[in-house]
Amino acid sequence: MTLRVETRSGPVVGREKSGALLFAGIPYAAPPTGGNRFRPPQPVAPWTDDRDATRFSPASPQRAGAGLTSQVAPPSDEATCLTLNVHTPAIDAAARPVFVWIHGGAYLHGTGATPWYDGTRFARDGDVVTVSINYRLGALGFTRLDHLDPAFAGSEVAGILDQIAALEWVRDNIAAFGGNPDAVTVGGESAGAFSVATLLAMPEANGLFHQAILQSGAGHAVNTADQARAIAGRLLDTAGVATPADLQALDIDALLDAQETVHAASTRAHDVEMAPFYPSTGGVLPQRPIDAIAAGAGADVRLLIGTNEDESALFGVSSLPEDRLEKAVRHIHPDPTAAIDTYRATRPDATAGWLAVAIMTDHMFRVPAVRLADAREAHGGETWFYRFDWKSRAFDGGLGACHALEIPFVFNNLDKPGIDMFLGEGPLPQHVADAMHAAWTSFIRHGRPGENWPRYRRSERNVYEFADDCGLVTNPAARELAVWDGVR
Repeated sequence: MTLRVETRSGPVVGREKSGALLFAGIPYAAPPTGGNRFRPPQPVAPWTDDRDATRFSPASPQRAGAGLTSQVAPPSDEATCLTLNVHTPAIDAAARPVFVWIHGGAYLHGTGATPWYDGTRFARDGDVVTVSINYRLGALGFTRLDHLDPAFAGSEVAGILDQIAALEWVRDNIAAFGGNPDAVTVGGESAGAFSVATLLAMPEANGLFHQAILQSGAGHAVNTADQARAIAGRLLDTAGVATPADLQALDIDALLDAQETVHAASTRAHDVEMAPFYPSTGGVLPQRPIDAIAAGAGADVRLLIGTNEDESALFGVSSLPEDRLEKAVRHIHPDPTAAIDTYRATRPDATAGWLAVAIMTDHMFRVPAVRLADAREAHGGETWFYRFDWKSRAFDGGLGACHALEIPFVFNNLDKPGIDMFLGEGPLPQHVADAMHAAWTSFIRHGRPGENWPRYRRSERNVYEFADDCGLVTNPAARELAVWDGVR
């Protein structure tokens, strides 16, 4: 049987995969090369012959990362990277809810084709159409050039504009794959969650999605316009070119070399709010997403948000010695002694390294998530909050409930190759994956993650915990959160 769907751009042919249907590598925008490099995404050229959509397309050009899902750079190609993948239960007119997934990777790494993001079980078991996307990364997606040439307006958020173009493709085409364009949930983890918060703040994305899921990311992860202009200057200098047009003509490997040099230097210098190639304010994005959300942006979008208990353990923080703890905390808190004393009191058995994990996790992830949830309540936004605290047994427990570990639980993909090495020896925590996958499916399908999971209220701060024992907790870590009052 030929699995053929007619999109607005042309016909695509997919395949059956594990009880669901897969259509992979579908272009949603024109190749972002030549004159399109650093520019907003352009419409894809239509085709008439059947297009093979049985295999995933290359990712945006990148170097190897250091996270759980991106230790090896995936196959990449600038000309064919703006594609998406659809997992669907059937090609019919059932108008199923749609889940659009935006991958993480610090805006430098990743691909929608990662096995961790396989949407088969959402499609097969949850009757949900799942879409994963690629978008431009690093310098290609987040270099500010409009101050050098107004023709490059939007270059600082080109990767976000790619995501909007993908959502527009979903709006225009997903019904042909059995999905409902009026019931779209957009979700992501880490930089994917930062992206979702940015989309909430951008008028260009209004109406393209109706619910949102933010895993380990909130609305603070942007740079200022001045910081972005300085980074652009360093990129040009490092690449040995003078103008945006020169950057357009640069060989992709030379551009990636320059990107990596600028990224390493800026990270060491701590001279940007985030990493250098992040979205920046002052153009297409007028203000920080958290400020737009605090003013009411996205209040009509139902939101599921949360963090992992030990996010920063992924970054090697747990091995920090006692004599370096105060110096590390001084970078992120104006009163490091008070912060350390508070966390030491609430975690009396923790080593200096695990105290650093807790403090840095709260600074980068939990506090921004709480502030986003608090900001939405003032405008009547419906929000549900979770915490993932299943502790990995791998690497002698050195990962804990680290950054990105929840992803295969959400997608119910614990049995995918390679995931077991991050779980460690022992019984598979399938009951935790079952609980998370069911909650996400319920939210996508019904607009709430569970009957016994109340909406978030600032007065109670109800949080649903996913661990060996799952359940609701009220105002966890209140004393630790108070340490961050007034700290940006």
